[in-house]
Amino acid sequence: MIAIQLNKERLEFPDGTTLAGLVAALDKAPAALATAVNGDFVPRDLREQCRLNDGDVVMTFEPITGG
Repeated sequence: MIAIQLNKERLEFPDGTTLAGLVAALDKAPAALATAVNGDFVPRDLREQCRLNDGDVVMTFEPITGG
């Protein structure tokens, strides 16, 4: 198991969890969320390649658009 911080909450996930797997487990549609790991933005198409590690800090947020 690995411990991560998700939006200021400490959670545990199985070793090998990807950012895509974490986002899929949330109550929001994955396409509706932007993500960052340890302060670095991770585009949607790279989430599956982003393997989470013990101690990572993950932020999810709804991007604001408009003009």
